[in-house]
Amino acid sequence: MDKILHIIKKYIPKKLFKKLQPAYHFLFSIMAAVWYHFPSEKLIVIGITGTTGKTTSVYLMAKMLINAGYKVGYISTAMFSDGQTELLNDKKMTMPGRFFSQKMLSQMVKNKCHYAIIETTSEGIEQFRHRFINYDILIFTCLYPEHIEAHGSFENYRAAKGKLFAHLKKCRTKYVDEQKIIKQPDSGIKKIGLNRIKKTIIINADDENANYFFDFWAEEKFGYTNKINPVKYLLSNGELIKQDKVASKNEKINLANQKIKISEYNNIKADNKGVSFIVDNKTEINLKLLGEFNATNAMNAVCLGLSQGISLAKIANGLGKVEQIPGRLELIKEGQSFTVIVDYAFEPGAITKLYETVKAFPHKKIIHLLGSCGGGRDKTRRSELGKIAGAKADIVIITNEDPYDEDPQIIIDQVAVSAKNVGKIVDKNLFKILDRREAIKKALSLAEEGDLVLITGKGNEQAMCLANGVKIPWDDRKVVREELGI
Repeated sequence: MDKILHIIKKYIPKKLFKKLQPAYHFLFSIMAAVWYHFPSEKLIVIGITGTTGKTTSVYLMAKMLINAGYKVGYISTAMFSDGQTELLNDKKMTMPGRFFSQKMLSQMVKNKCHYAIIETTSEGIEQFRHRFINYDILIFTCLYPEHIEAHGSFENYRAAKGKLFAHLKKCRTKYVDEQKIIKQPDSGIKKIGLNRIKKTIIINADDENANYFFDFWAEEKFGYTNKINPVKYLLSNGELIKQDKVASKNEKINLANQKIKISEYNNIKADNKGVSFIVDNKTEINLKLLGEFNATNAMNAVCLGLSQGISLAKIANGLGKVEQIPGRLELIKEGQSFTVIVDYAFEPGAITKLYETVKAFPHKKIIHLLGSCGGGRDKTRRSELGKIAGAKADIVIITNEDPYDEDPQIIIDQVAVSAKNVGKIVDKNLFKILDRREAIKKALSLAEEGDLVLITGKGNEQAMCLANGVKIPWDDRKVVREELGI
């Protein structure tokens, strides 16, 4: 169905389509929901939004819920699951077309899922892809400048995320039995024997935009922090308090009145085997995932579990079973004498965290292959990416990523300028290679025993987006294995 819609859209003049766009998106959102009989009404639906951390959080939440005995489906940047089968996301979209998403939700219902988890993007929200999905729990990870050209400003970008949280108040109440199966009560009397799913929000309280999201309506509000003194919280009278020291008893009472349940996590320890941390000064969680930042991602699963009445012990057990997330700090091991890591990181904050993570790996040289997206993504990050890679890596290789309708060579040149400004020299320790396969081949050929090769920007994505809507099959991990040829 989405293919048919894309063909129809091609024949509508661009100026006319721009005017009709809101109505177009809204119309097909309701059509998709009607076509598949509003499947979200029969699932406990979790939506997660933010600039980074969504995909890892989705996977961790799904595995935690499964370990707790529930059946779970999800739609994410990396993978899809209908509750029975897991598939790599080959759509090159975090939040796919309305008919695809509603079809996935419908399949989850057929497979008797209890929960559905949906990565919900700002662009998807602007295109009404969240409409006619009855969300129950919303999660905010963090917010960095991204898609600024598409939205016009950071404030507009944040406001787009806010539309999802405003939508929660319009979502109908659901009831479940003791096994978390959705039930449709015929009368108020029958509701007594069922449990009401409370409309809930979970917020990263350490993000400077936390209060914006805490301010939205919800029946229950959860937050998490790894700071002794969270920056600020919203009080019931709408005023902000800034905590420059340990909160007084009065401040803690005010937080309780706001009904924000705050979980603390601390004592974070990370090495090349995983991450451990303590939740609420009592429960240790051990992750097999690399990167200290994954403690933050895991806290989305912790707070979700707590909101659903799952014990911390059971939450910790489920999270500890997750071995690897496709395309996220994924080690490629083909018997080579150097380390290769493929990662989805594509914006400066994530790249900075990546470099903090790889400190735990013994290594000689770092060879970093990267690029930057076109297609309305934030252009200012190109110089930041070049600056970070130029300063942190011994050898930088800049290549094509997803140019869309932009000239890929111009994007490469823009990233390279900042790498040169911090001391890299073209054709010595800085290479500009348009063909991504050739760039990967170059990176591997330069690697010696004990070196570390970082290949970032695409992770496990299954396509590369070129001009005029053309997509070519692509998987960095597969190309690396082919070029290693061991």
